Amino acid sequence: MTPDEILRGLYDETLVGNGPAVLGLTNDALQQGMEPQTLLFDALIPSLEEVGARFERGDFFVPEMLIAGRAMAGAMEVLRPLLADTGVQTIGKFLMGTVKGDVHDIGKNLVNIMLEGAGFEVIDLGVQVPPEKFVAAIEEHQPDIVGMSAFLTTTMPMFKANMNALQKAGIRDEVIVMVGGAPVTQEYADAVGADGYAADASATVKKAKELIQRRRDLVTA
Repeated sequence: MTPDEILRGLYDETLVGNGPAVLGLTNDALQQGMEPQTLLFDALIPSLEEVGARFERGDFFVPEMLIAGRAMAGAMEVLRPLLADTGVQTIGKFLMGTVKGDVHDIGKNLVNIMLEGAGFEVIDLGVQVPPEKFVAAIEEHQPDIVGMSAFLTTTMPMFKANMNALQKAGIRDEVIVMVGGAPVTQEYADAVGADGYAADASATVKKAKELIQRRRDLVTA
C-alpha cells in the first residue's frame, strides 16, 4: 500500500470503528517508515473529528462514537510513545476524574478518547475521586484543564466540594475547570463556579479548545 492509501484506510477504518484494521494499518505504516505524527494529524484526528460532526448532526450515536474511539485508542497505544519521542506538541493537558461517590465512567472514558484524539494529553484519575486527590493531582501534573464528571444527581454536590478544595489550596485560578455528566446542565455548572460545561464528548473537545485559547489570548494580551 502507498502512504496515501494507508492514510485513507486509517481514516475510513477509524470512522467505522474497525479496531484490528486500524492497528494493522498503523503497524504497516510504521514499518514503511511513515512518521507517527503524520498518521495522527492526517488520518486519525480528522476521522475522529468527522465522528464528532456526525454525532452532532444525529447521524452517529454514542455506540458509534465509542467503537470509533476504541479503534483509535488501539492505534494510540502504539503511537503514544513514538509521539513522545518526537516531541509533538499537545494542545494542552487535561486532568479527568469522576467525583467521589460515583463509579460511572463510560461517558468519561469516551470523553478521554475524544480529547486524546484531538491532541490533548489526558490524565485519568478514574472514579470515586475525592477533593484531596484532585488537589494533589493538580499540584503534581499542572494541567491546563480539570474535568469533573458526575452521573448521579446525588453526587453532583461534589462539584462544589471540589471547587472549595481548590480554592482552599490556592490553586483555583491556576486551572480551567469543566464539569459534565448526564444530569449536569449549564445552569448547574454556572452555579458551582465552573469555567465550562459540555453535554457530550464532541462538545467537550470544542469547549476545551475554546477555553484554552481564551486563556492563552489573555496571557499574551
